[in-house]
Amino acid sequence: MDRRVFVGMAALPALAALDLTQPRSGAKRALRPPVTGPIDVAFLISDGATVIDFTGPWEVFQDVMLPERGRSHADQMPFRLFTVAASRDPVRVTGGLQIVPDYAVADAPSPRVVVVPAMRPVPAVLDWLKKTGATADLVMSVCTGAFVLGRAGLLAGKHATTHHDFHDRFAERFPDVTLERHARFVESAPNLATAGGLTSGIDLALHVVERYFGRDAARRTAAYMEYQGQGWITPAA
Repeated sequence: MDRRVFVGMAALPALAALDLTQPRSGAKRALRPPVTGPIDVAFLISDGATVIDFTGPWEVFQDVMLPERGRSHADQMPFRLFTVAASRDPVRVTGGLQIVPDYAVADAPSPRVVVVPAMRPVPAVLDWLKKTGATADLVMSVCTGAFVLGRAGLLAGKHATTHHDFHDRFAERFPDVTLERHARFVESAPNLATAGGLTSGIDLALHVVERYFGRDAARRTAAYMEYQGQGWITPAA
C-alpha cells in the first residue's frame, strides 16, 4: 500500500464534501483535472540533467493524495509520472545517478504536464517539446530548463525566469523574452511556466497542484512533505 494512503484515510471525513472537478477560487488560472483517471506528467531527462530539478517536482506530484476523488487508489493518486528521453538508453544525471527512461520521445504517451529540468536536449527532444507543448495543460521548466524552452521557441514574446547565475546569459541569448530576475517562478502563459533554480521547482509544482485541485490540496501536500517554503504562494517575494 502506498504511504500516502494512511495520511489520506485520516483526512477523508473533513474533505469528503470537496468537488475537485471544479476550479478552486484560490488558484490562479485554474487547470481542470479529469473527473476520473490520471494526469500524466512527463519528466524530460538526459545525461547531465540536474537531479533536484526533476526529483523535487516528482516528489510533489507523487505525494498528492485526494481520498475524496474516488474509491480506488488510482483515483486518489491523481498524477501518473514517467520519464522521457531522446531514447530508452540509460542516462547519467548529476551526481552520477543512472536512470533508465520509461519512454523515448518517439513512443511517449501524450502528457498533460511536462517538466523540463536543466538538461542537454537534442533536436528530437526539442521537436517533441514543441509538439507536446501545443496540447499539454502545462509545460514547466526548472532552473536552466528555461533555455530548453527558449530553444524550442516556446518563450518568444513572453516573460520567464531561470537560475540567478544564468540571468545575464539568458537575457543575451533570448532578447525577445522578458526576464523576471526576482521570482521563484513565472507563469509565462496559461499553459507555460518557468521556475528559478533548483528548489524553485518544488514551489512551481505545488502551484500546479493548486491550479488543479485548490490551495488546500497543495497545503496538505506541502505539509506531508514537511516543506516549509512559501514561494509557491508568493513567488515574487
